[in-house]
Amino acid sequence: MTQGAGQGPVRTETLRDFRVPPYAQQTPVPPPEEPPARPEPVVHVFRQEPPAGHPEAPARFAAAPEPGATTYSDDEPPEGYTPTARDLPVIHRGDTVKLPTVEPVAPEASEGPGPLYVVGDVHGYLDELLAALREQRLIDESGNWAAGTARLWFLGDFTDRGPDGIGVIDLVMRLSAEAAAAGGYCKALMGNHELLLIGAKRFADTPVNSGAGTATFQAAWLLNGGQKADMDRLQDVHLQWMSRLDAIEHEDDHLLMHSDTTAYLDYGDSIEAVNDTVHAILNRNDADECWDLFRKFTKRFAFRDESGPQAARELLSAYGGQRIVHGHSPIPYLLGEVGTEDGEEDSRPVVEGPHVYADGLAIAMDGGVTMAGKLLVQQLPLHD
Repeated sequence: MTQGAGQGPVRTETLRDFRVPPYAQQTPVPPPEEPPARPEPVVHVFRQEPPAGHPEAPARFAAAPEPGATTYSDDEPPEGYTPTARDLPVIHRGDTVKLPTVEPVAPEASEGPGPLYVVGDVHGYLDELLAALREQRLIDESGNWAAGTARLWFLGDFTDRGPDGIGVIDLVMRLSAEAAAAGGYCKALMGNHELLLIGAKRFADTPVNSGAGTATFQAAWLLNGGQKADMDRLQDVHLQWMSRLDAIEHEDDHLLMHSDTTAYLDYGDSIEAVNDTVHAILNRNDADECWDLFRKFTKRFAFRDESGPQAARELLSAYGGQRIVHGHSPIPYLLGEVGTEDGEEDSRPVVEGPHVYADGLAIAMDGGVTMAGKLLVQQLPLHD
């Protein structure tokens, strides 16, 4: 039975949804300066956690849709879309790496591999993704691949929290085909929310051993921003595509992964071994085994504190590369404290680009789009 069928929008409990876990010690930072107003992105509508329980804040709906496209006002979200409540940190603007502003230049076709780009967590924010890809000239105004031989990596977490997770997956799948035809590529990694959605569809309310009592994928999915509209539109082709995603990759001396955790080491001592193990677990279709994989992929903050550089070196030594590039933990949470749900505009996060930390060994790419932050698309290497 399709999960969520027959129920109206259910508001996600979000106070616990992104609370900092016990193993991550927060260091208070000074209050932020008054941030500049966040401009509305130019939008083109394309048609065609810590453990379970951690929040990010309300969705924003884009303006200027295509003629004939379905539109929604702020007080009339899409059916089945459950916006999460605002839960913002207090951050210090000076702690975020500020990259020089450079006018994007469309990648040109050339012999050999093209330039490398990475995309942070999208979480269903299709309009923001289209705007960010267009700003980097990776797609044209119609949403088609325009980057020739460029290489584009998504770091995972395509669905949940935002209004159109299935639309995001459809876009990435289409761009993968278009990029390959142009001599480039568009690829994606497995995020913990992909594991969560797969589990909610496959196992629903089947009890699993969570290590802290009985849990279910269905309950965890709803608690972590699962959207009925996504579940209703989820097809076998989406499930097959997500199930085949790799967990970790090495590209141009960058170690690409979704979660900022050392739990990858539990699944193999090489990139090939890790990916093979993850795929084997999903193919075995064992609810407890899949839950354990999801639980480990929700761990975070391994590179943030004093022991962070050593943890980063351990992963780099095992899998290769000079720098780790990850999503999963929003930059505001890496830098600040969990705030309240008062929704004050002056508490919105200020994210101007990727965050380089752990003695320069790690790059965080989740700009916190779900908390009115920024959806990051960045060319590598960084020149910082």
